[in-house]
Amino acid sequence: MKKITIIPIVLLIVGLLGLTVLAGEQNKMSVQVKEGAVRSSPSFLAKIIAKLEYGDQVVVKEEKSSWSKIELAGVYSQGWIHSSALSSKKIIVNPGDSDVDQAASDDELTLAGRGFNQEVEQKFRSRNPDVDFTWIDRMEKMVVSQDQIQNFIQSGGLNPEGGI
Repeated sequence: MKKITIIPIVLLIVGLLGLTVLAGEQNKMSVQVKEGAVRSSPSFLAKIIAKLEYGDQVVVKEEKSSWSKIELAGVYSQGWIHSSALSSKKIIVNPGDSDVDQAASDDELTLAGRGFNQEVEQKFRSRNPDVDFTWIDRMEKMVVSQDQIQNFIQSGGLNPEGGI
């Protein structure tokens, strides 16, 4: 009699474990930008606690507005990243033989960076000779540190949602 009641319980436990693993797989995302800032709270002004690179895998634990609370795959480290930096597509930058079909294309790598590769930019410039890229090139080279952002917020008396 005990064997009969144990079997359904074991099957129930195995089924629940399977659903848990399946739910974890559904929440796996890939970073689809060149560099993604993981922040302490869901705000662009929050402190950066980690940086992720294109193709890094994360698990989404929670969503709030346009932000995702993530856990780094294989590491218990959580933070917030803007949802636009994530893709449900598994991105593999350096594929092995078994991953070649899922590897990132040249176009995907280009879009993760500037959005233009040299060939696309040359075509665009030849079709639009009056467009001046000077300020775009300058902006791409600008780097603002986390300390500079915090000083700006404090000196301006700003109180951003999510904190700094």
